[in-house]
Amino acid sequence: MDSLVSIITINYNQLQYTCELLDSLRRSAYKNIEVIVVDNGSKENPKAIINERYPEVNVIVSSKNLGFAGGNNLGIQAAQGKYLFFLNNDTEIDTNTFQPLISLFESAADAGVASPKILYFNSDETIQYVGCSNINPYTGRNRREGFKEKDQGQYDTLRTTDLAHGAAMMVPRHVIDQVGLMPELFFLYYEELDWCETIKDAGFKIYVVPESKIYHKESMSVGKNSTLKTYYMTRNRLLFMRRHTSGVMKLSWILFFIFISVPKNSLKFLLRREMKHLKAFWKGSLWNITHHSNGRRLMLSV
Repeated sequence: MDSLVSIITINYNQLQYTCELLDSLRRSAYKNIEVIVVDNGSKENPKAIINERYPEVNVIVSSKNLGFAGGNNLGIQAAQGKYLFFLNNDTEIDTNTFQPLISLFESAADAGVASPKILYFNSDETIQYVGCSNINPYTGRNRREGFKEKDQGQYDTLRTTDLAHGAAMMVPRHVIDQVGLMPELFFLYYEELDWCETIKDAGFKIYVVPESKIYHKESMSVGKNSTLKTYYMTRNRLLFMRRHTSGVMKLSWILFFIFISVPKNSLKFLLRREMKHLKAFWKGSLWNITHHSNGRRLMLSV
């Protein structure tokens, strides 16, 4: 019998995108799935609309925005599947998205997380993700393979990678039972990377499965980031580094941030006259000084 896959997606004031995702899930060739939509405190409760259009979907409504990790953790606790697939609501699946991922887990006992190939939606098959390197412990930077290249099959080999992509990643239930829930401290961005490190520390590997693919509607345009993204990307990059480095490595990335990242980003926002982004960048940086004790790694139980 096909293993049950629990698909967990977060809705936050984006009901149209969520419905488009649910439409694509109905076209899946793999049918033994349950779909869980966690509404993260949207202005308008979408439960009635989703239940009417998609009676097969389990809608969980939170009274407040719990962030990416908190919302997914609600979904985890409701999920019944052997495999849990975390999927952004601004994505659409390919009809054959699930089977290659399941086949990996059924054949590789060391597999802890797997992401599909992620392509930008309506982009002539432009790659967003086919694997990426670890975050450099000396600089806080990393490298994405094939980023913005046209997909011509050049990355179609199943392989291990250093980090999964939070827009689409499958994790077996037994792995979550062992390592705990997503770290909610991050709220938005970097939580899946921190979780990947915890999963790797438990002895598992991260895979990218190019035979499986999804389409992500995230904009490829430069300069459309919100100040919220600027704040959390800055705050959480530093928080991630604090949680995963020590000694010489920690000193190195701190110096890199102070003498390279701070001047570079400050000058960039000043030249663009993006004062709100400049303020968000500094606010995210200073948060790590006023919340110094939050650098500890904690495990949330299922």
